[in-house]
This record gives sequence, structure tokens and C-alpha cells, in this order.
Amino acid sequence: MSFVLGPLYLGVLAENGTSGRRETKYEAPKYKVQSTKHQAPSTKYKSTRFKTLKTQISYPMNILVLNCGSSSVKFQIIATDLELIAGNRDLRLARGSIERVGGEAIVSLQSEGNDAQRSTAKLRDTRAAVEFIVRWACSEAGIAQVQSVADIHAVGHRVVHGGERFTQSVAIDDAVLRGIEDCIELAPLHNPTNIKGIVAAREVFGNGLPQVAVFDTAFHQTLPEHAYLYAIPYQLYRRYRIRRYGFHGTSHRYVAYRYRQLRGIERNQTNVITLHLGNGCSIAGIRAGDSLDTSMGLTPLEGLVMGTRSGDIDPAIVDFISAKEGLATNEVETLLNKQSGLLGISGLTHDMRELLEEERDNNDRRAHLAIEIFCYRARKYIGAFLAAIGGAEAIVFTGGIGENSPEIRSRICTGLEWAGLELDSNKNADAVSGSEGVISKDGSRLAVYVIPTDEELLIARDTVRCVKGVAQRY
Repeated sequence: MSFVLGPLYLGVLAENGTSGRRETKYEAPKYKVQSTKHQAPSTKYKSTRFKTLKTQISYPMNILVLNCGSSSVKFQIIATDLELIAGNRDLRLARGSIERVGGEAIVSLQSEGNDAQRSTAKLRDTRAAVEFIVRWACSEAGIAQVQSVADIHAVGHRVVHGGERFTQSVAIDDAVLRGIEDCIELAPLHNPTNIKGIVAAREVFGNGLPQVAVFDTAFHQTLPEHAYLYAIPYQLYRRYRIRRYGFHGTSHRYVAYRYRQLRGIERNQTNVITLHLGNGCSIAGIRAGDSLDTSMGLTPLEGLVMGTRSGDIDPAIVDFISAKEGLATNEVETLLNKQSGLLGISGLTHDMRELLEEERDNNDRRAHLAIEIFCYRARKYIGAFLAAIGGAEAIVFTGGIGENSPEIRSRICTGLEWAGLELDSNKNADAVSGSEGVISKDGSRLAVYVIPTDEELLIARDTVRCVKGVAQRY
């Protein structure tokens, strides 16, 4: 797959005399946003071009964070700068999502402090969706801090796969975009849609607006060779880069950072096991702030049991199913990705909340079995990672299930008493709906934390760091 790319001007960082200050100049783009049939109420732009800016950026930068899927666009607008980041005082201005892009899309838009606005709109592609978001943000119904297109200062993109090339977040130019395209074979379902989001933002905002790519895989690039290599012929790794990459890196990185903030410790003192449990699930072993092992592999299919993914299986099962069911290998792969996990075992749903309800109300055997396998696999990985990274001070739960299901957290932790883990049942029961903090007993040798993830915030912060040319904090 290839894309026609125009030249990208990322902004020029120039020294301002001898004062040491740096200023960012944005070249005014030649692109002008065209009106479309799909318009939010009062959606006329106050400005459809960027003004040429030549100023030191000392005010908060309004960062548009985009997470583009095959038929969806999720976004947040976050105002932040280096001072706000240091004080953990970033401002979330808006959030929302557009589902079913390509037809009659379902739109949810919410500015901070207001109720969500839900509507439908005919949006033919990702560009139309991004343009719709910007029109809304600039409208009277949108955000007070965004009066025109020029009030969006940069765009940060979630990009699923960065391969071995991208070990940290980067400002996007044509070479970076080609590098993301080169990783398509490693993430054929995700990277193409991430690229569409980048190209769409370029078309909507023009070439002068900085864009930054934040990679799910980057945090795990610290895995040692013995942890990321598979025991297959080495030449296959050299030819095709078949190895463990890991995913959910932005989430694991964020909660590890929050953990050390809560503890008041340095990065090199951060020894934790983080569990991101949602529809997709993964675990990471973090030693001295670095990811030393993680459960997902070449693809997100490996590891823990997930909503519709099988997690670990014997590789010979693929050919066995193929022969018995008369399926092609790619069809078996689809089965393992879309019809397995909690859904496959229970035969009911991939939603853990519904499975817990079925187990409680109807004593459903297969719902119970799905939950037990899910928790057993997570507990098994915790034990393995405690050995792999030489012990840890804490286990951190995050993700939709990890943050909001005391029952699942309790079941996973039951059986880890040998490691010194003592769960506080009251603290655990209270830790829901965005709660953050410790849920183990005061004397527990292995502490347990619940820390809500905030991948969009980390993307916004990395975008600021890339634009301002400062080191990224891991």
C-alpha cells in the first residue's frame, strides 16, 4: 500500500539572537478547508487559514489527539505545556468519537464541563471526520479556547506499530510517514488507518502544523534480546524481523509514570508489573523504569485471554483447526482474533460485566469458566514476570476491566499470597470509576495499585515535547 505524500513543513526551531530562547515558525499552508454538506450547528470557521506565526510558544499548546481506526475516529483536545506537564495540571478541553465513518456516522462530542452532544452526520472518510471535529471545536457549540483553526497548535497521533525503527515518539515528516508505511506488514489492520489519520490532518490543517506519532510499541523497545526473540531459525528474524514487539506501550508507560509520582520515587526505582485489562489485555514487567518483558508478541494476539482474542495457544492448533474445519490459515487467524477469548469460551459475550452478571444471576457454567480462565492466565503471567524481572514492589491494574472490576482484581490476586500480596477488600471494592491508589493492605510486601490509564494525555505531552525539542520522559 502506498500513499501520495506532499512535502511536510514541520516548523523551524530557530535561536532568537543570543538569548537562548527558541521560537517556532509555522509556514502558512496553501490548503483551504472547503465547506461540506455535513455541518455541525454554527460550524462556520472564524478562520480557514493559519496565520503566519512567529512567536515564542509560552502559552499552553492546544493539542488535537487523534486515534483513527478503520471506521472510527476518537479524539481529545488537551491544552498543555512543559510547566503544566511538570505540575500535572494539563487541561482537557474536549473529547469525543465518530463511529461508522464512511456512511451515516454516529457522532459524540463533549467539551469539558458540558454534557455530550450526540448526533449523526454523513461522513465519507477520515478526512471528513477530522474536518467535522475541527468545525465543531471552532463553533459556538465547541470550545472557548479554540476560536479558529489557528488555535490548534499541533496534532498527536496514536500509531500502533513502529517496528524496530521507532523507539520513541517522533515529529512526522515524509521519511517518518514512509517508515510507518514500511511497518504495515507488521500491523496490516492498524497502521494503514493511522496513516489515513495523519494524511487527513495534513489535508485539513495544511503542511505547516506540527504532527507527532506516538507508537504503541515504542515503550517495549527496551526488551532484551533473550526476551524479544522467538526460538525459531534466527535467519527468519534477520529477514523479516519476526520478534516480540509488545503493544499497549503508551498505557504501560503512563501508569508506571503515575505510580512513581504517587510513590515519590525516581524512574530507576520503578519496579512494577502492570496489567492493562480491557477488551484487549496485556501485562508488562518493568524494572528500573524499563519494560523487560511483555505478553503481546509480533501481533496483539499473543499473551493473556482477551475479549475476542485467544491469547497463548499451541501454534500447531492453527493447522489442526484448518484441516478439521476446512478453513484457510487466514480464516483461522480471524477466528482466533475475533471469535475466541471470553466470547469463544462463554458463547455469550466478550463483555466481562455481562459475564459476571450471568455467573451471578444464572450460575452459567461457561460464563464462570471464561472468567476463571481469564483470571488464571493473568495470575500465571504475574508469577512468571515476578521471576523474569527479579521481583517487584507492586502490581498495577489499569484498563476498563482493571480499573472498574473489583471482582476480577480479587480473583487474579487470590493465590498470590506466597508473593506477599495481601489485598484490602474494602479498598478494592471502593476503587472504581476513576479511583486511583493502593488497594492492598498496609503491611503487604507486594503492593497492589489501581491507576486509570490516560493514553491521550501522554500523547499530548509527547507532542509538546517533540515540538519544543525536549527529552521525552519515560
